[in-house]
Amino acid sequence: QVQLVESGGGLVQAGDSLRLSCVFEGRTFSQYYMGWFRQAPGKEREFVSTISVSNNGNTYYADSVKGRFTISRDNAKKTVWLQMNNLKREDTGIYYCAAGRKPDSRPSQYNYWGQGTQVTVSS
Repeated sequence: QVQLVESGGGLVQAGDSLRLSCVFEGRTFSQYYMGWFRQAPGKEREFVSTISVSNNGNTYYADSVKGRFTISRDNAKKTVWLQMNNLKREDTGIYYCAAGRKPDSRPSQYNYWGQGTQVTVSS
């Protein structure tokens, strides 16, 4: 059984930084690609970033966050992080951590999801 627990969201001003964490509860963390998605009110869930199975694995980003967000993982700690710098109002939403078997921007391709953590960016 796999559970994902996110933390680190909050209310910040534009230009600030936040670091989201996602702890993987289960035995097979190193077998999963880990992704971050977000969902703004009234909008569909959208891809933010994903990282392949190794600690220094390939990373992928949505164009809207490239250069500002960084995804990383530590397989020994069963944790994936999303460092978010220079936050903008349009980054506001609920951020979800997800585990899947391949790098993909489609939410349907991920097997497990966390409960989400709210990020609100004010101008």
